[in-house]
Amino acid sequence: MYTSPPDGRHLHWGAEALWQRLEPLLPGLSVEVVARTDSTNTRLLERARRASGERDARVSRPGDLDGLHAEPVTPLGRRADDVQPCLLVAEHQTDGRGRLGRDWHASPGASLSFSLGLTLAPRDWSGLSLAVGLALADALEPVTETAPPTPRIGLKWPNDLWLRDAPGAGRKLGGILIETISVGDRRMCVVGVGLNVAPQPDDGPSAGSACLQELIPGISPPAALARVAESLVQGLLKFQGEGFAPLVAGFARRDVLVHQTVSTTAPGVPGGVALGVDEQGGLRILAEGAVHTLVSGEVSVRLQRREAAC
Repeated sequence: MYTSPPDGRHLHWGAEALWQRLEPLLPGLSVEVVARTDSTNTRLLERARRASGERDARVSRPGDLDGLHAEPVTPLGRRADDVQPCLLVAEHQTDGRGRLGRDWHASPGASLSFSLGLTLAPRDWSGLSLAVGLALADALEPVTETAPPTPRIGLKWPNDLWLRDAPGAGRKLGGILIETISVGDRRMCVVGVGLNVAPQPDDGPSAGSACLQELIPGISPPAALARVAESLVQGLLKFQGEGFAPLVAGFARRDVLVHQTVSTTAPGVPGGVALGVDEQGGLRILAEGAVHTLVSGEVSVRLQRREAAC
């Protein structure tokens, strides 16, 4: 099993090899690895703010265009004032942020934390977090003709990766946070990803969170990044051109909520049975004889019975 290196040593990330694979897809890309930072999303958003000339520029999430963002400026990396594509990786992220303001705890050497910043111009932003989750899951556990019909890596609407233990049951493997900001006439998109790679301290495989080593023994954070980075870039570019509709079937294969009884924080839809997602990435719920469609933003959905990770 992979274990983190002794104190004072850093992981070997293969940044140059990653750059050689990704730069043809994202011309002008830089790949940067830092030993420690508060949040890779925050750092890339601050760069975009400086490039826009608006230190108070509003940050939003797809489905939540009224989100605000304010963090202290702490430049990192070799290109602090441009909006060229950048993959920023942190060996230790001290103040990771999840959806709805939740904290994301990442242990050095046991987690993969990175953000990819790029300009993106899809016709419709709806379903982007689902497309990102699917790209990550398919890279870590490819779907082949000989693969089991139900993949171990599941997706929980709208932004979590799970390791499935049974139908409708599993533990959180990772999360996604997507934030955007205007820079001139372009929109900068920052895709933050956090994955549990090895068991977290005091949280072994049987506890509340899952880790990649349960599925891929011995995998390290750099190896996990090497698996997902190209698939993520390709997924984002495909989404920009085609939207979420072509991905509905792929998401359905990994959907951990479908046919399960769920509760929600959406006004007027306290709970019901999840029916899967539509072509815009909205979650369809059957409640009291009517089908309601929820979009991302400030809506939270949970399995009605106890779930080990949410």
